[in-house]
Amino acid sequence: MQFDFQDPVTPIMEGIIDFHHDIQFYLIIIVIFVAWCLFSIVYEFGYRFYVNEYVSLVDVLSSRRNSLFLKNITHGTLLEIVWTVIPVFVLVAIAVPSFALLYAIDEIVEPTVTIKVVGHQWYWSYEYSDSDYGALAFDSYMVPESDLSLGEFRLLEVDRKLWLPTYTHIRVLVTAADVLHSWAVPSFGVKMDCVPGRLNQVAVFLKREGTFYGQCSELCGVNHGFMPIAVKAVSLETFVDWSENVILINNN
Repeated sequence: MQFDFQDPVTPIMEGIIDFHHDIQFYLIIIVIFVAWCLFSIVYEFGYRFYVNEYVSLVDVLSSRRNSLFLKNITHGTLLEIVWTVIPVFVLVAIAVPSFALLYAIDEIVEPTVTIKVVGHQWYWSYEYSDSDYGALAFDSYMVPESDLSLGEFRLLEVDRKLWLPTYTHIRVLVTAADVLHSWAVPSFGVKMDCVPGRLNQVAVFLKREGTFYGQCSELCGVNHGFMPIAVKAVSLETFVDWSENVILINNN
């Protein structure tokens, strides 16, 4: 229903989802605790004033019970230590897995396949350079709504998909030819800026086959919303056969 993450395809995206769920656990506990504190304070020091409109707020605050309670929390050294130490432990519990995830995202394993992605106004160019038969490069344009077939996604389908092998370490080099773009595929956990004159890289390891979609995530001009990304994940054997056939056809 578009309220949750897309199904993960890479270990990185699985880590992002797990980290998000862990943070939500801490968040729920903190929200419940803070809400209990707020409602308790309102109930203890304000309920009499609202129940009986003839009782003044001064009378409520000057009662013996509330005066003693106020005295204890106004200069509560122990309380101040507790509300300082507990958030520190919470932040540490959040920081440790977040650092591990950040290092995993930046780690580049020796790649088997390298793909170069170039953002243009307003389409993508892809280049394979690892084949023994030569380089393979093509442009990928969005399919207009009038040309869509039954079951295809509006604003997401392209005329030529990017084919990638599963269970293979892939290095994606991204750049731009004109303005800033961003190559983003949510199910991969990838969102990499494409900067003109600069090469950025990201590692991808696909764990299942399928077709996955993304979009440019950097405002790049009037047709920013019309340069989608479509990736077709296939087995390594299928990918090798496809790349060799396409290169041979292009050469002929």
